[in-house]
Amino acid sequence: MTESRPRHYIDGHEISGGRLVEMIDRAEQLKAGRPLEGGSALAGKSVAMLFEKPSTRTRISFEVGTAELGGHPVVLRGSEMQLSRGESVEDTARVLSRFVAAIVIRSGSHENVVSLAEHASVPVINALTPLFHPCQALADLQTLKQRFGGLDGLKVAYVGDGNNVARSLAVAGSLTGVEVVVAAPSGYQLEGDVPALLTDDPIAAVEGADAIYGDVWVSMGDEETAEQRRADLAPYRIDGHLLSHARRETIVMHCLPAHPGEEITADVLYGDRSAVWDQAENRLHAQKALLEYLLAP
Repeated sequence: MTESRPRHYIDGHEISGGRLVEMIDRAEQLKAGRPLEGGSALAGKSVAMLFEKPSTRTRISFEVGTAELGGHPVVLRGSEMQLSRGESVEDTARVLSRFVAAIVIRSGSHENVVSLAEHASVPVINALTPLFHPCQALADLQTLKQRFGGLDGLKVAYVGDGNNVARSLAVAGSLTGVEVVVAAPSGYQLEGDVPALLTDDPIAAVEGADAIYGDVWVSMGDEETAEQRRADLAPYRIDGHLLSHARRETIVMHCLPAHPGEEITADVLYGDRSAVWDQAENRLHAQKALLEYLLAP
């Protein structure tokens, strides 16, 4: 009898649209019950959290979420691991699997995360790579469902640099009936087989949109080209002018951290159409629902 493979969450395709909607509903239950509902899904279990890159929302939400589900978070930094001294990803996967119930990893290499999952005997969760940020997409879906009551038929216009956040949003949207349009200039657009409509026109993208979504223009690793990126992406700023081409009910989303005055103006970020802070809070609840699902018997 062969041992069943663990569930993983690496690029977002691992979970069906129907299951995603169920997870978002569960996340809403967890949010409504906090802090009265005591979690036991991870009772007696530890979750390794390996962060090779800086993190605020992802690290805190996973750490707090694991504790609220009754588990023990083990936070590890890349410099503290033998990975930094040449131990292989494969051996790290094998060892961690003997100690913990799941592995959360934020890495500068998507290939390493894939390899970790291939050699681990416990669930592996992608907490951000250069190609995908699927946990952010879960919180995005939860935020959209909170604001509009459902997901099917919604339209989200992502404006700016076509990056890992945009790619994961497109994947999650395609699975749950959300149309995603990505507006980015040449050289910054998503590449490959992406389930989104692609354009270089931000105004056309936001017409009829239920939400407008932005992210920083200079991500980790882009510092050397920062000035060029700011110049190229300036026409894609989320501001009052762009919002004037959207519906009155259109909300604004941003995965944070934000740089007011660059990709989004302060009046929009902190204005009454902003869903950004709910979006950040929902990282906790969506990831708790994810952990429950991945570790279910």
